[in-house]
Amino acid sequence: MLSNLITLQSAGAEAGGAGMMNIIMIVALIAIFYLFMIRPQQKRQKEIRKFREALGPGSKVLTAGGIHGKIKQVKETSYVVEIANGVAITIDKNSVYPLGTEQPEKPEPGAEVK
Repeated sequence: MLSNLITLQSAGAEAGGAGMMNIIMIVALIAIFYLFMIRPQQKRQKEIRKFREALGPGSKVLTAGGIHGKIKQVKETSYVVEIANGVAITIDKNSVYPLGTEQPEKPEPGAEVK
């Protein structure tokens, strides 16, 4: 009986160390999740917010629906975007994203492709 009690006590002491290791692993997983998922998304949202604040008439934009256009007028919560000559639509400020202005470089005629 006494030997069973000693065995149970030693098993309980070992389990306490394993419990602490589990907590450390959970904290490490949360930290990794934050560094690789949440933080980059917050950074991207901050860049989009700065972009939207800098927009004005004449800026080229891309809407959430995939429509390319040029801002004609800025209102309190929306933009009037000209999508063709004489065709303007009103869209919410939150549905405007930066237009990728970087064009891929075209190879010169006769140049070798690497």
